[in-house]
Amino acid sequence: MDNIAENISKIKDKLPEVTPTPPDFHQQATAHELKSRLNLGEPALTILDVQNNEAFRHCHIVGAMNVSTEDVAEFAKSSLELNRDIYIYGANDEETAQAANALRQAGFSRVAELQGGLQAWGEIYGAMEGIDSEKPPSKGDYFDVARLQEFKDEKDKENQMKKNEG
Repeated sequence: MDNIAENISKIKDKLPEVTPTPPDFHQQATAHELKSRLNLGEPALTILDVQNNEAFRHCHIVGAMNVSTEDVAEFAKSSLELNRDIYIYGANDEETAQAANALRQAGFSRVAELQGGLQAWGEIYGAMEGIDSEKPPSKGDYFDVARLQEFKDEKDKENQMKKNEG
């Protein structure tokens, strides 16, 4: 029995550290950053979709709340803390920036514009729902080990992209 425990201990020592850490917060966030935070199960963020209602019904990020660009600041002030991490996207970059600026002017300090919006989210197979969302859930949505592997793979891709940029 001691031999088994000893072997397990040796194997554990050789395994890499797999405790994921959340990405830094940026005002211009990538889809990878948001997905990493969601994969970690972080409850302290809100996703706002400022597309029109019809577009939202057709497809949106799982868990996103739909609110119009005109009402976004009032909605947020009535239901969110000023230091809440808010990720926002719209039909295009201009709509996203307009809504994000309204939130910042209302006193929200941690507002991130999702670069590339829903298209970028779909390209990394982010979970979506709505009548047009046909992508099946990723295996990481169901299995913790698979989720860790998926997280590692995403981090590897991010690091490779950073190396290619620099």
